[in-house]
Amino acid sequence: MPLPDNNVPWPPRQWAGELAEMRIDDAWYSGDPTKLATVYRDQPAEQSGRRRLWGRDRTPAPGRPDTRLHIPMPADVACTSARLLFAEPPTLTVEDTATQARLDEITDATGLANTLLEAAEVSAALGGVYLSAAWDAEIGPRPLLTAVHHDAAVPEIRFGHLVAVTFWSELERTGSQVLRRLERHERGMISHGLYLGTVDNLGRAVPLTEHPTTAAYVDSLGPSGVIETGIDTVTAAYLPNIGPNRKHRGSPLGRSDFQGVHHLFDALDSVWTSWMRDIRLARARLIVPAGYLRDRGPGNGATFDEDRDIWHALDIPPTETGAGITLSQFAIRVEEHQRSADALVRQIAESAGYSAQTFGLDGGSTAMTATEVDAREHRSMTTRKTKARYTCPPLAGILGTLLQLDRALGFSTVTPERPRVAVGPAVAEDPTSTAQTLSLLAQAQAVSTETKVRILHPEWDRNAVAAEVQRIHAETGLAIADPVPAFVS
Repeated sequence: MPLPDNNVPWPPRQWAGELAEMRIDDAWYSGDPTKLATVYRDQPAEQSGRRRLWGRDRTPAPGRPDTRLHIPMPADVACTSARLLFAEPPTLTVEDTATQARLDEITDATGLANTLLEAAEVSAALGGVYLSAAWDAEIGPRPLLTAVHHDAAVPEIRFGHLVAVTFWSELERTGSQVLRRLERHERGMISHGLYLGTVDNLGRAVPLTEHPTTAAYVDSLGPSGVIETGIDTVTAAYLPNIGPNRKHRGSPLGRSDFQGVHHLFDALDSVWTSWMRDIRLARARLIVPAGYLRDRGPGNGATFDEDRDIWHALDIPPTETGAGITLSQFAIRVEEHQRSADALVRQIAESAGYSAQTFGLDGGSTAMTATEVDAREHRSMTTRKTKARYTCPPLAGILGTLLQLDRALGFSTVTPERPRVAVGPAVAEDPTSTAQTLSLLAQAQAVSTETKVRILHPEWDRNAVAAEVQRIHAETGLAIADPVPAFVS
């Protein structure tokens, strides 16, 4: 299918609901007070009637700042989600040794681990992320993998599978005119387009040479005006954060960790703003008679010198109000605000699918093993495993496509395979604990040498495991046992 026609609404109206939700998620993720005030300008109150902190008209008077404050809890939720999933790089394995070596070379050279970590954070905030394959001979003889944010793509999803996607970005905006770049990925080809339109209309297609960003693709285009990839797969993949999308039921797009939690973010900011207001109002102030002030001259006002040592007597009756210096200092409601903030953080964490301990609540100071961490943070670990099930299949697919593209472009001659993807551990196991476990299993004669090696080195392939088993048997003088015949019913 070609690029969109001229003068169509943009972004497409069928995604208007999801994109509007993403704009709100993006504002909370960015933590920008201006963005928050903008997205809630037309929605100052919730459906219950409660006024939102960021929906109030709080235009400050000249010379006075806006006192509303934001706690970056949404960004913390997204960052925590990404670290749980990809703090340790995933394990990628294929059968062929040469293909495995080439896959490792590509992922190391392109920084795949960092790309996935950043993509997972954006995915948690916006509900999903796209991975797009590309190549540039000047960068290196290998395909590249880049992340495209959820709100910069128009997907075509059929039966839960991405069959095509159009990435877009604004290159220039002059008044009401907007210059957009479109990049469409479908089976066997990538199309590039440049459109001059308005804020909500794609406008007309213009030559790619009219902007330096797209002019570089002109020489790569084939006779049909597209780049032929030489492979029969889509050079992009969609990684949903988690499902289902509760607010837009039936939508194939993933669900943000923020969905249904926006009002709690706003309440937390309200508590923080109130707490800081207490501190601001509780600053010590001196109330002094007018005679204590030093006149600075006409139009310059008067000041009080708190460092002055000697004061002359004033002709003020001692019983009259304001006869002396009065200290004014209000109490700060620390405990009330702290408890309220902790309760909101706990509720936000649990509503987003995480344990409160993951965010530092109810945490102990003693070191714990990975098993103990899993027990204390069961909710977070369950969410992590769920997200891994949504992430691993499309990630394996795009990595397989990357290997196909690598061969089609002539960068290598290895046989492409779809790799197996296993996310790394959320918490590294203590070597002492692992050694004790293996020792107890060996004493009970309930584990083989091969299994012990696999437990100790889960990232190794079967050839590396077999070689290590042979070395252990050679050093210990044990004969290699014959393989146990398969059981046939």
